[in-house]
Amino acid sequence: MDSSTLEKRRLTALERLGILDTPPEDRFERLTRIARQYYGVKTALFSVLDANRQWFKSRQGLDVSETPRPVAFCDYAIQQDKAFIVCDATKDPRFSQNPLVTGHPNIRFYAGMPVREPTGFKIGTICIIDDQPRDFGELDLDILRNLATMIEDELERTYLSIENHEFVEVSHLNRSIQRALNVFLTSDNQNAAFEQMLNDLLSLTGSQFGFIGETLSKENGAPYLKIGAITNIAWNPKTQALYQQVERRGLVFDRLDTLIALPMTSGEVVISSDVATDPRRGGLPQGHPDIDAYIGIPVFSGDQQVGLVGLANRLGGYKVKLAEELEPLLQTLGNLIERKRLHHEKQQHQKRLEKAANYDALTDLPNRRKLTEIFTQELHEANLREGTVALCFIDLDGFKGINDQHGHAVGDAVLKIISERLKATVRQHDAIGRLGGDEFVAILRDVEDSTVYNRILEVVRRPISYQNSVMKLSASMGVTVYPDDAEDPDTLLRHADQAMYAAKDAGKDSYSLFDLASHYTRKERVRVLEQVDAALAKKQFELYYQPKINYRTGSVEGFEALIRWNHPEEGLLSPARFLEHLEFTEYARQVGLFVMESAVGVICEFMNLGLPYTVSINLSPSHFLSEHFPDDITGTMNECPHEVRDRLIIEILETTALDDTTTVMKNLSVCRNAGLGISLDDFGTGYSSLNYFRTLPAQEVKIDRTFVGDLIGNQDNSMIVEAILRLSQSFQRRTVAEGVETAEQEERLLSLGCDVGQGYRYSPPLPLAEALEWANTFTWARYRSGQN
Repeated sequence: MDSSTLEKRRLTALERLGILDTPPEDRFERLTRIARQYYGVKTALFSVLDANRQWFKSRQGLDVSETPRPVAFCDYAIQQDKAFIVCDATKDPRFSQNPLVTGHPNIRFYAGMPVREPTGFKIGTICIIDDQPRDFGELDLDILRNLATMIEDELERTYLSIENHEFVEVSHLNRSIQRALNVFLTSDNQNAAFEQMLNDLLSLTGSQFGFIGETLSKENGAPYLKIGAITNIAWNPKTQALYQQVERRGLVFDRLDTLIALPMTSGEVVISSDVATDPRRGGLPQGHPDIDAYIGIPVFSGDQQVGLVGLANRLGGYKVKLAEELEPLLQTLGNLIERKRLHHEKQQHQKRLEKAANYDALTDLPNRRKLTEIFTQELHEANLREGTVALCFIDLDGFKGINDQHGHAVGDAVLKIISERLKATVRQHDAIGRLGGDEFVAILRDVEDSTVYNRILEVVRRPISYQNSVMKLSASMGVTVYPDDAEDPDTLLRHADQAMYAAKDAGKDSYSLFDLASHYTRKERVRVLEQVDAALAKKQFELYYQPKINYRTGSVEGFEALIRWNHPEEGLLSPARFLEHLEFTEYARQVGLFVMESAVGVICEFMNLGLPYTVSINLSPSHFLSEHFPDDITGTMNECPHEVRDRLIIEILETTALDDTTTVMKNLSVCRNAGLGISLDDFGTGYSSLNYFRTLPAQEVKIDRTFVGDLIGNQDNSMIVEAILRLSQSFQRRTVAEGVETAEQEERLLSLGCDVGQGYRYSPPLPLAEALEWANTFTWARYRSGQN
């Protein structure tokens, strides 16, 4: 409806009230007096806007009864649905030159609240005016709203007292309005509300048939009518089908050149007294009985047409006055339709926002945010059912080439095709999502075997035909499984990502399971390396000493120095807790230097005390094989007197000796030239040849503890120990058995001719002072007699 038509209807509603140019009434005077007194202003008015003037039904503090409408502040107020506030008119460009501002009554402050008549049209305002600028708070607004409501209540009573309702009883009309309000506001079923209102309209007007519909627009802007309620005319199969269709999903009218729909295009009430001969006839839905007389009444909310009411077959026909008498009910209908529509639009807007926030715009797959929500819920449900959840990180191999060769539009189409294939590949309760780019994620519940992983790879591998081109892709996929990998959703995604890169490194077009053991080893390695600097600086490393017993002499020959870490939080840590993490880092060298320097210091101390003990040390394989080792050993031994250098024994693992024979031989020569002893440690665990064994400049062979531990109960191990001892004796190498724990093992080693024993049978590794104290009290005879 255009603004001129709306204004015409507003003026008609104002005239119908019958209050223009009438004497003051106490019911309104009382309210304006309250307003003036409460706000402490010069003027309070109940103003009414006629076609060309502003007329004051009630005025306090003003000596004129009307002003021209073009200068009226209230004309602005009725253009909106909320209070209209002007705090300082002299600073408002709309009013600074207004004669009511520049002259009497010198308006500075204005606040006006629109007042509606019973059918919903804004016919005026209650307003307050002052000649001083001022602010207007929320409490002030609430009071003004309440005063406007009280005036509207009075106008409602005026309307009901008018005795000019020819067709519709006012009391029945009011009951219908109340029922409509109750149904609309308490039910989400709009069609049920329409049904209730239609039944009231049929009853109020004595009509046989009717409908209520909502005016909507197609995408191209063309209007159409969706019927929400129609008279129950289920007399035969056709009429029953029509009624059920409306009940189920509504009925659409999009032919606007018919009598039924004409009010939608004209915005006016349309009446036909003889439909059969009316040239505008037509538009009845199939199955509807014929009609004789018809009235179509457009329904408005403000100036917006929101619906249409059609009534038919009233005895005596229809007149425009009937539509006017129905105006309060129809205005209520319009307001309620609009309210429901706004609510629906808000819901749809919220859904669009939620979709934009949770779903990928290109593929409609869940995005990272939604995937996290789904994954979190899946993990929770897996805990409840004691099941598993597999997280698959899928990266497309070769997608960049397609983008570069065919363009981004084709690339987007390919991503859509892949996403549809992935969705079709997994089960209904599984989920596929897109992280962005060419990265997808699959969340799979209770996977029993690798079939589904291979199926995912296969659907990606399948050729894609698009725009006369055939394109091929593959996928690299990383998989981690909860609760084996018992981390939070973000960490699990990172683990799957890491596994995906492992699949790429393995040649792509494959999947890789996340290696938990390697991961936790890497994690522990990082943790250890972060603390080594401080440990070295604060001297938290210490050497412990385990005695070595010479079986030939029955005396303590020396000690093996074993490193320990006095950790401030975790206590005393054995080498197994940290040494492997230092390999191939600068820390391996730094700790090795600490061990060598500490051992040299102890040998010098033994020399000063007149003690003949040797000290064996273990060095990191990466340090021993490094280019720095010769300088490190030479520099360290400069601090050691020549006569006791042979008491320092370097233990080299057999497996290290086999890694790089050239470097090994060179560095062992450096050790021998420096006067050090050399021991081949953990012998029997490698695969050195006899020739290599013969050429190694080692004076001592240490039998690995795993063979010694099973010496008694395992015939094979016993034979291996015997063979090592004989081999060593043949090459004139001393033998040391490490890990001796029982008298039986000791007896067997003695019988086989072993030279030296070391292990908890004698003593655990001890701090230096305790180790020396133990050695001072050791007697071989007591051990042999079992009195230890």
